[in-house]
Amino acid sequence: MTNARDNKNLPETPVADCYAARRNDIARLLDVLAMELDRHDEKAAAEPGNWGFAGNLGKVREDLINLVGFMSNRDPHEIEAFLNDAE
Repeated sequence: MTNARDNKNLPETPVADCYAARRNDIARLLDVLAMELDRHDEKAAAEPGNWGFAGNLGKVREDLINLVGFMSNRDPHEIEAFLNDAE
């Protein structure tokens, strides 16, 4: 029986280091998303009749629903219901 570390194709970085690096990347990406939302707000305010901006946010919302569903091991419909309960 071979040990997983014997596989030359596996990275040598310990799992905890890999996890921490990916967690850090995700936190940074969330910060960038917040900045991009602010920029998007400014553009949408400059063109209040442009439905394209609402469409953009619809796509982001859908992607986030799927992402949260994946992370929480829930169906996207459950995430939708959660959002609807908050309204």
